[in-house]
Amino acid sequence: MAARDYEVAPATERFSLDNIISGLAGDLDALRKGQISVNDAIARSMLAKQIFNGVRLHLNATKLLSDRAKPVEAVGDASPSHPLAAE
Repeated sequence: MAARDYEVAPATERFSLDNIISGLAGDLDALRKGQISVNDAIARSMLAKQIFNGVRLHLNATKLLSDRAKPVEAVGDASPSHPLAAE
């Protein structure tokens, strides 16, 4: 697996991943107690899977964009070598 160089805590807080995991654990307990049906448990787990896929895509895109980011020149730099100076 690729090394991860981003902070985990902000994504965990931003997407409330701790609540999703707690909810899944609660769903498993409810399923074992017979409080929800197997179909309900499957539907909830599939929804959580899609949320986690979305978070993964977000983190991968953030890393990709930050790796390709280049510093910008100072605002107001209108020297002749600046690409916008001709306008």
